[in-house]
Amino acid sequence: MRSILLSLQTVAIAGVILFAASCNSNKQQPAPAAVSGARIAYVNIDTLEEHFELLKQHKEEFRKHKEQMEGELQQSAAQMQAKAQDIQKKAQAQTLTQSEYEAAQKQYMNMQQSLESRNQALTEELVKQQEEMNKDLKKRLDAYLEQYNKDKHYDFILSYSAGGGSPVMYANKQYEITNDVIAGMNAATKDELNKKK
Repeated sequence: MRSILLSLQTVAIAGVILFAASCNSNKQQPAPAAVSGARIAYVNIDTLEEHFELLKQHKEEFRKHKEQMEGELQQSAAQMQAKAQDIQKKAQAQTLTQSEYEAAQKQYMNMQQSLESRNQALTEELVKQQEEMNKDLKKRLDAYLEQYNKDKHYDFILSYSAGGGSPVMYANKQYEITNDVIAGMNAATKDELNKKK
């Protein structure tokens, strides 16, 4: 049971990082020496995740979905445990025939197999949901930055994360455009957010 919940929690934790990782991995970021005189800006992915309202809503929906799945698995595990205790109790009281005992054991094994299959299916569902959410957010960010840069004329817009995974070792706050991006993306998705409320 503990391993089932841990696998769901691992998916959720990994999912939180996927969006930032996909932003980082899809951008070719040259060494500073190679871009002398280039106009460069960066987006702090940690701050974007904290303040982009649509992403916050998606994370909340994901959290609720995960909790619902965990609840379902816990209920199934509790039923399976009750079944095991019932079999043991009856076996100790010698109120089961050999064939009844074997049938009960088979039923218990089927429940266990079913629970494991359901856990795998739910975990895959969470992974798929997370991947779709990340693709959607990456697409939105790329589209927004392309629009945003039409009058800003940056040569490079990098992603930065203080938590690691970012190839940017140091970022001068003077070149940060995160707040502009958050404000613009929140404004662009305001109607979509209001429809979901």
